[in-house]
Amino acid sequence: MRLRRKDADAIADEATADDSSVETTEENEAAGPYDVDELPEDGVDRLDLGALLVAPLADREVRVQVDEKSGAVRAVLLATDSGALELRAFAAPRNGDLWSEIRPQIAADTARRGGTATEREGRFGTELVCEVKMTRADGAAGTQTSRVIGVNGPRWLLRATLLGDPARTPDEAADWESAIAQVAVRRGAHAMPVGEQLPLTLPEGAQPKAVPAS
Repeated sequence: MRLRRKDADAIADEATADDSSVETTEENEAAGPYDVDELPEDGVDRLDLGALLVAPLADREVRVQVDEKSGAVRAVLLATDSGALELRAFAAPRNGDLWSEIRPQIAADTARRGGTATEREGRFGTELVCEVKMTRADGAAGTQTSRVIGVNGPRWLLRATLLGDPARTPDEAADWESAIAQVAVRRGAHAMPVGEQLPLTLPEGAQPKAVPAS
């Protein structure tokens, strides 16, 4: 399913020439991802997927990763032929830093698979660049690169994983990072164990392309 939002050029055309207006727009975008209760009235048309409200990018296909056994939606993806952004949200302590706690776990899991995980500072703070050797469909050896970004929110953690070109060339991934900044997370008031994934759902009548969960 393809959904489009107003692209950056259209927003720029509608903005005034006053520099302070441009700076305000950039500051508002940089403030995200948002808690759903603190979502600004920014005019962005977000797709409601339960725990995640996602603003699709132009020319990116919205997909959902589905567990084949249970049928549960496990992740939301924005994808092109050259890259993808995978989004998941998890329950977290009210005043904790879950991202700092699980980063070493992700690095250890990458190492167990024979790969490497390197920390770098990005737009959202410390992130991981993971590289794992793999065999391509044509039998040739290759490397799968991913950038794992974590954002701590009020009682939630958003984990965003960039794959393909936006993972290999971070300096050219500004539009993908902007998509992360526009995500809103709906935690809910019910009690959940720390680290449990927040449930994702599909809007009534929506038929995004399903991708089997790995």
